[in-house]
Amino acid sequence: MRQDFAFARRRTDVYLTAMADEKLWAPWRSAFILTEKEKGCVFCNRVEAKDSFKNLILHRGETAFVILNKFPYNAGHAMVVPKRHIGQLERLTSRESTEFFDLTRRTVAVIKKALKPNALNLGMNLGRCAGAGIPGHLHMHVVPRWSGDTNFMPVIGKTHVVSVPLELVYEKIRAEFDRL
Repeated sequence: MRQDFAFARRRTDVYLTAMADEKLWAPWRSAFILTEKEKGCVFCNRVEAKDSFKNLILHRGETAFVILNKFPYNAGHAMVVPKRHIGQLERLTSRESTEFFDLTRRTVAVIKKALKPNALNLGMNLGRCAGAGIPGHLHMHVVPRWSGDTNFMPVIGKTHVVSVPLELVYEKIRAEFDRL
């Protein structure tokens, strides 16, 4: 048993050493990293704006809304956001929580119908060290995925992903929300 473990450990060390010298590039995220950040909370700023492609709001509920990510990880990357500026999931009221998760469910259905992805990733990063880019305002990411889209192998294999223009994605998803 010890020999098997030692062998596995050696293989892992060799693999990790080889990987340590490699660089993974995600150039589609450069606009987010390099642009000047707007003042205040980006979500609160959008709640006050009129619906348009410029503010990317796809749907508004009473206590929450759905917005397209301006710097998506994939085409159709949307976020469900409470209207109230709040950073902790456990501090949502029952009414806010119900609508937040209902809009998440509806966003999944709308994206499936509008974009026909093979799968979806859902997630929240609660706090800056958990990866939250906007830790003060809770939000649920809804990311459509297609086989071979932006996973590990196409990046390593230098396969280029041609993304769908943000405006076209906005129009398709917004039209599905309008049908609800």
